[in-house]
Amino acid sequence: MKLIIAEKPSLARNIVSAIGNMNKKDGYFENENYIVTWAFGHLFTLYDIEDYNNEEDKKWKMDNLPFFPKEFKFNLKKDNNKKVDEGILKQFNIIKNLVNRQDVDTIVNAGDSDREGEIIVRLCISNALEKEKKLVRLWLPDQTPKTVNDALSNMQDESEYDNLANEGFARTYVDWLYGVNLTRYATLKSGTLLRVGRVIVPIVKAIYDRDKQIKEFVPDIYYAIVSNEKTNDEAIELTSKEKFDKEKLDLAKKMCDKYNGEIATVISKKVKEDVLNPGKLYSLTKLQNYLGKKYKMPMDKSLSIVQKLYEEGYLTYPRTNSEYLATNEKDKIKEILNVVSNLGYKVKFKDKKTIFDDSKIESHSALTPTYKIPKKENMSDDEIKVYTAVMRRFAAVFCAEECKIEKTEIKIKLGELEEFILKGNVIVQKGWTKYDEASKNDKILPNINIGDTININFIPVEKKKSPPKHYTIETLNNYLKNPFKEDKQKINEEENIDDTDEYKAIFEGLELGTEATRTGIINNAINSKYIELKKDVYYILPGGIYLIDELSNMNISMDKYKTSELGKGLKQVYKGNIKISDVVDLTEKEIKEVFDSSDTSKDTGFYREVVGICPVCGKDVIKGRYNYGCTGYNDGCNFKVSFNICKKVINKEIIKKLLEDKETDFIEGFISKNNKEFKSKLKLESDGKISFIFN
Repeated sequence: MKLIIAEKPSLARNIVSAIGNMNKKDGYFENENYIVTWAFGHLFTLYDIEDYNNEEDKKWKMDNLPFFPKEFKFNLKKDNNKKVDEGILKQFNIIKNLVNRQDVDTIVNAGDSDREGEIIVRLCISNALEKEKKLVRLWLPDQTPKTVNDALSNMQDESEYDNLANEGFARTYVDWLYGVNLTRYATLKSGTLLRVGRVIVPIVKAIYDRDKQIKEFVPDIYYAIVSNEKTNDEAIELTSKEKFDKEKLDLAKKMCDKYNGEIATVISKKVKEDVLNPGKLYSLTKLQNYLGKKYKMPMDKSLSIVQKLYEEGYLTYPRTNSEYLATNEKDKIKEILNVVSNLGYKVKFKDKKTIFDDSKIESHSALTPTYKIPKKENMSDDEIKVYTAVMRRFAAVFCAEECKIEKTEIKIKLGELEEFILKGNVIVQKGWTKYDEASKNDKILPNINIGDTININFIPVEKKKSPPKHYTIETLNNYLKNPFKEDKQKINEEENIDDTDEYKAIFEGLELGTEATRTGIINNAINSKYIELKKDVYYILPGGIYLIDELSNMNISMDKYKTSELGKGLKQVYKGNIKISDVVDLTEKEIKEVFDSSDTSKDTGFYREVVGICPVCGKDVIKGRYNYGCTGYNDGCNFKVSFNICKKVINKEIIKKLLEDKETDFIEGFISKNNKEFKSKLKLESDGKISFIFN
């Protein structure tokens, strides 16, 4: 008898439906060959610090930080009252009874086909199994009945997935170590709950940095040299490469006079027919980018819809980072194409490296429809948008008719001063553009030919220097996939540029977060009021500014470099090159450095720590959330000192000396309103005001 443990009830239902003729029991299904039961996602969570020490007092305190367990242990999930949920306890006991049944000789891990699904079911088995039994893995790229039955006939030994499980456990341990230790430390220091995580902090910091650049951007102008005269009743715009700063308008005018003294002539015109390729199949990120840009659909919403369509058997596994298909899927794709062609799409099978490429697949192939087609009347408007996007991209990639274009390039020479190149595409055969969005660069060029003289009148045109743009769903996703890739002008994805380096970065672990986790982490940052999403644009919030500034003051550096180094380590665990303990040791070393830091230049002390006596009323001055303040505020004393004066952190040592001696030593690093650095003493006046004493 084979016992199948599904990650969640919806997957169990699909497996039961595919097997057929199963009897429903309390918490499982059964027939003569199979038993199918389920978890509710994560049934187990890692111990809290207090669980390891059997402490009844659950209050956070510095006494037990940093904490590095000798062995990571798991508990059944508890509710808000710190008690195990009755439903979870009941289902786990059902699983426990089933795995230990004498007639069960094989246990099947049917977690979602990723590292998280792998460890969810492994934890259920390891905590329930009393006697060793055969363990196998059910790996499902989609949840259609055919795929389920095919997979049941081709299950591999569970040990084949040990490296995947090791990466999953390593990731879980690393995130726990950072989250528990640094979240507690930062919260105790600041008096505000600050969520410090390996991925959430660099995400918030990216938006923080970008919004800061925009805020500090100084608007400025420059002058471009532009002609926009008509020739043969058609306006022809020529823009020179020459640019002039705003104070050099006279030079720009002189250059215009020089240009207008020359003759502009068409020296070449090339028109050639070419083929415009469709975009690649969707990875989860690329699909979310498209839906965010076109429909302003938040990532958590698009992911939940894709997940639902996957669980209903209409789409393949959603949490994929690849835009390619595996070579062993060719027969399956042919079957799907037969179904798609019956829907009215003109498609044919194509065996191309831009579609099938095993070297660019880590665990899962690109998102595609399955042979199972949903009925639109049973779908919501948003579900139709998501499904249609995947279907149309699939139809475009396998479109039977090519998209043919005329590529035109015209060169215009202005005497011996400059050459101008005009480029444009004209679609002459629609091909795949009937199904997917057409190329945006189909610029229609004027009807001019070799030898024609072009009328010109160059004038200085005032242009504004543009500030950086806020992150959007698309641009943030692209940044997180490869945070070290230089920002370049977006190349139209339909051109099928070489993406080898991009996939190399993903497989090395350089990305921040993964396809499986990124959406949830961004949503966590939104729910924590660190960032907000308006339409498809992200903005930093006061809570996010406070988080980044406070972490900087505490010498907690969770930047993209550190996160990526850990990501690379996790990938090495997946590849079997290093052990889980190696990554854990590196993490513990990084955390220990925070607690052992000798840099006190930004240390403002712990929340409610006494730093001196109030010069106004004589009561204690303590560290608050946003400044040092007098404890006599309820009695009307308003004495307070900011953590930052002229962009200089007023650390614990400075405030103590100021309160005790009424005057500090000379302090360097103040920044004036004119953005100039200066040094000064701080003097505490009798009325509680602070003044500068200059050299």
